[in-house]
Amino acid sequence: MMRFTIEERHLTDDHGRPVAAREAVEFHTCDAETIDDAVRVFVKEDNAEIIGSVLKFPGFQAVATVRKESGVYTLQFTPASSSGMRI
Repeated sequence: MMRFTIEERHLTDDHGRPVAAREAVEFHTCDAETIDDAVRVFVKEDNAEIIGSVLKFPGFQAVATVRKESGVYTLQFTPASSSGMRI
């Protein structure tokens, strides 16, 4: 099991207008076996819908764009620490 940090950045509000407020960025954590599981679990628990494709990068990292009732967000998933990372 790995712990991931998720940076959630609010891009547009529910009317499609850009969000530029300082509080438009939030951080969360999620425990999962893989980066795919982390994305799936967090999106489901956050009642969001993935828009487009999830971009995966080396080192258990991913970026996704999601839609929620309150607008559109980007999610950046990164390992919370290197301990517990499987090779």
